[in-house]
Amino acid sequence: MKYVLAELSDLSAIRQLMAKYHRDTIAPEDMADGFVTTALSDEQFADLIVRERGVMLAKDGDKVAAFALAASWEYWQQVPIMQKMIDILPQMPAVDGVVLTRENTYQYGPVCVDRAYRGTGVFEEIFRASLHEYAAKYPVMVTFVNQINPRSYAAHTRKAGMREIATFDFNDNHYWMLAIPTK
Repeated sequence: MKYVLAELSDLSAIRQLMAKYHRDTIAPEDMADGFVTTALSDEQFADLIVRERGVMLAKDGDKVAAFALAASWEYWQQVPIMQKMIDILPQMPAVDGVVLTRENTYQYGPVCVDRAYRGTGVFEEIFRASLHEYAAKYPVMVTFVNQINPRSYAAHTRKAGMREIATFDFNDNHYWMLAIPTK
């Protein structure tokens, strides 16, 4: 397995994996195993891949086994739930002495791992690769998890070492806000 930043030529494979596990297209019986909710246009994905360099892939040969998205708040402010996070960021507790701002944190997620690769360490490795990619620029990574997705919460807190710093509500959904130092 290799962990690399995505290129535009990977977009079709990323889209296929996202469609397989997106809340709007996943089989209801598979929801308990985790799902993603973020929806981006091809233009937004292209910007994320090229300008932000924010799509980390786990590749098994030519197959995309997993992806993890990450970007600055400048990028994410176009997404309404991310704007909510930007608004509440100053109210969050410090993480390892770092008072959280939109300049010293970034948003990670979603992450999506193909079922065939779950439980093999791919999640932990793609998380670390994504964290490493932004560590020189930001001291803290922030994310959110929908409270109806306990599998994702468990993966991020137990396997990735993130800690819950708050909860918030958006569009009649309840979320955990998580953070971790990048170094």
